[in-house]
Amino acid sequence: MKRLHVHISVPDLNKAILFYNQMFGEVPTKQKTDYAKWQLEDPAVNFAISTRSEKIGLDHLGLQVSDEEELKTLNNRLSNADIETGKVESTTCCYAESIKSWSFDPAGIPWEGFMTMKDAEIYGTDSADMPGQQNACCSGTAPQLSAGSSCC
Repeated sequence: MKRLHVHISVPDLNKAILFYNQMFGEVPTKQKTDYAKWQLEDPAVNFAISTRSEKIGLDHLGLQVSDEEELKTLNNRLSNADIETGKVESTTCCYAESIKSWSFDPAGIPWEGFMTMKDAEIYGTDSADMPGQQNACCSGTAPQLSAGSSCC
């Protein structure tokens, strides 16, 4: 099953959580001091907010898949259309261990294809792990495709 992923950077996490709790009619499925995520079934979306970026607003979009075969199919579809994709890599980011790759739409918006394997206690292994510190991949700047990338 594919699920749309939306990550938004917010200036005040608590106010944003209150707003989105009302918007979705649900509380976050994961909440930390700098991050919250709603794993919704209707609509099928992985909606995340964090205070990790210097830029407020849309940080990136993605497609969350159920298994590695779906991720491979997604990456092959993009590659066959001559759309550059990053190397599929295992990573820890957004309090989760996952495998993912990155691509960019024609407007330069980062998209990640990913499969989450399990929760993690830290925000990430290749980014700032302390609340209030900027995250290397979700900071509103394009991840480096050649080096692979990791994020939510």
